[in-house]
Parts: sequence; structure tokens; C-alpha cells
Amino acid sequence: MRSQVDVFWSFRSPYSYLVTPDLIRLRENFDIDVTLRPVLPIALRAKEVLFTEGPHKVRYIVMDAARRAEFLGMKIAMPSPDPIVQDLSTLKISEKQPYIYRLTGLGIEAERRGKGLEFAFQVSHLIWGGEAGWDQGAKLADAVALAGLDLVEMESMLDPDEVTRIIDANHTALDAAGGWGVPTMVFEGEPFFGQDRIETLRWRLERSGVARRPAMPIT
Repeated sequence: MRSQVDVFWSFRSPYSYLVTPDLIRLRENFDIDVTLRPVLPIALRAKEVLFTEGPHKVRYIVMDAARRAEFLGMKIAMPSPDPIVQDLSTLKISEKQPYIYRLTGLGIEAERRGKGLEFAFQVSHLIWGGEAGWDQGAKLADAVALAGLDLVEMESMLDPDEVTRIIDANHTALDAAGGWGVPTMVFEGEPFFGQDRIETLRWRLERSGVARRPAMPIT
């Protein structure tokens, strides 16, 4: 059996966005399957973890994500609209969430079609790359097309009950692996939490004997 890395990932997480290029390179460099397992943002999934100590954690995440993006040479800006409808001054979560369940369901459908990473890369770059109104016009459909998928067709296949079941299963699997935040990469039961743990994961794959793919010839 081929080796597999499960990636627990959220469309509202700036660090999930920042890790997508490295995940694609990981799959290109190693003979492994990299499986996208979308989860709901911690603001919905376990808000007590993030919001019980006042605004300090939120301020740090905003600052650190911008710093990390600069380090990686990637654009980043607060999404407009935010995938989670939330009052950031009070941290209150709205009962109505028109974006995140749609995005998470589409991520699940993209993975079912074998294009999970491609979808995550293109859509997260649209959401976090600094362009306002990512949900307007054909922007989302165009990003999905860059991943080799058709937005209208994908949405026609979404079954809300099945999406809920898979989201719950992904939450359970993340917890079982000892994880809580995203992105968390899991290889052979071992979690690697955070965008900056990719190199540690590469080291583990090599130590475990996972074969490297041959380098592509320069043409």
C-alpha cells in the first residue's frame, strides 16, 4: 500500500492557506498520497479553545500570519468576506454561516474527485490573496476551474447529510490523532501541527523510507 498523509485543513485558517504550496511540493517530491480532510474552523468546531482568554490569541494570529506570509513570499490579507460570519470586536459567532459550510462541502467533493489539494490551493489563494469579493461574480468558479473542476457540477453533487457526516468523521479523526488546530498533517498516526512543520514531516517521511520521486528533467 502507498503511504498516506492526511491533512486536516480549514478555509478560514491563514496557516492552512500558507501551507498549500508546500503540500503540493510534498506530493511532487515523495511517493505518497496526500489526502485533504477539511474541517470546520476552530471558531465553530471548538471556540472555547481560541476565545476564552480574550483577544490576545486572535491579535497574535493576525500578526504572525502576516509575518509568516512575508517570510514565505506569499500575499495575505484578511478575507472579504470572512468565511466565518463573526463580530471580531466581540468574537460573537453568527447563527447564519452562508460561506464556510459551502466551502467545506466543496473541499470534500474536490477530494472525492482526486483534486483536493488543487482545490485548496486555488480557492485559498483567492480567499486570502488580497482580492475583495471572492464570492462575487465568477471569481470562485474561475478559481475552481484552475483546479481542473467545475463549480456548478460540484455543487449539484453535494449532499448536505453526507457532507455533515464526513465533516464529523474528520473532526473525530483529528481528535484521535491528538490534534486540535489546523493545518495538522498526520502520517502513520503521528501528527505534525502547523504550517512550519512541513520540514519535520519531510524528515519523518525520509526516516520511514518513503521513496522520493525522481526529479523532473529541466527542458
